[in-house]
Amino acid sequence: MKIAVSRLGFGGAPIGNLYREVSDEEAFGAVEAAWQSGVRYFDTAPHYGLGLSERRLGVALAGRPRDEYVISTKVGRLLEPFDGEGSDDEGFAVPRHFRRVRDYSADGVRRSIESSLERLGTDRVEVVYIHDPDEHWDAAFSQAYPALEELRSQGVVRAIGVGMNQWEMPERFVRETDIDVVMLAGRYTLLEQPALPSFLPACAERGVSVVACGVFNSGLLSKPVVPPDAKYDYADAPPEPVARARAIASVCDRHGVTLPEVAIQFALGHPAVVSVVVGARTAAQMTSNAARFSASIPAGLWDELKSSGLLGEEVPTP
Repeated sequence: MKIAVSRLGFGGAPIGNLYREVSDEEAFGAVEAAWQSGVRYFDTAPHYGLGLSERRLGVALAGRPRDEYVISTKVGRLLEPFDGEGSDDEGFAVPRHFRRVRDYSADGVRRSIESSLERLGTDRVEVVYIHDPDEHWDAAFSQAYPALEELRSQGVVRAIGVGMNQWEMPERFVRETDIDVVMLAGRYTLLEQPALPSFLPACAERGVSVVACGVFNSGLLSKPVVPPDAKYDYADAPPEPVARARAIASVCDRHGVTLPEVAIQFALGHPAVVSVVVGARTAAQMTSNAARFSASIPAGLWDELKSSGLLGEEVPTP
């Protein structure tokens, strides 16, 4: 990637009221704790809280030296004013004052970035991801990407990416375009590595950086003891991944570390991965994430995970 990002990044979905309301004070405290922990990469999107995450992040970073941090946002969901009653129906505890309109056209990309810059209160963002184009390959490839390529050539954005919960379509972008970075959610984690055989080598071959997110697999790896109501891929976790997570947690415990400490550091073992982005809604959560990220992981743990078959022998480790 043409820009440097901190190895630990801040994910902005929780301060967009993901699943529950978060006060301004809590949100600003989370960003401040990230900054104090050395985080200099902040990710957000219009999707997160119908623009709330972008607005809060902009306020929280106002006054910081602009050249000292990196912001990424996303395109693909335009926000249009809406008179709907009640709360958002896509997981964010916010009023339905806007509605999301999928738009991967060149005009939609430009309009989305312009609106994001206004909400963020900045004149630029360093990274723009094409967000979740799962059912929109044609438009994302033929319209959104060329529009971003033009903006990159003009210096409006410095890096183009795609952010998804799968690896297959991002690999097409890696092989068929000149993107800089992929934000990969949940598909290269301590629990599962389907992106390892094909996608990550393609990134290494093409010089495309990978930002790993969803490293806790929607919460399944987020606690030292895996609870019975754990989530996986945004739903109740099936028995097999729960059993696997508990087996990994037992190995972690034997080596004096916790499951989330190992999970947050795992992806950085691959040379293509430049950053791990983790969300936080409060200062306490962010401080906890930073402590997990900095924990010392004994080499013997990785050896036992491989010898027990819980990690493949070919999986690179930190």
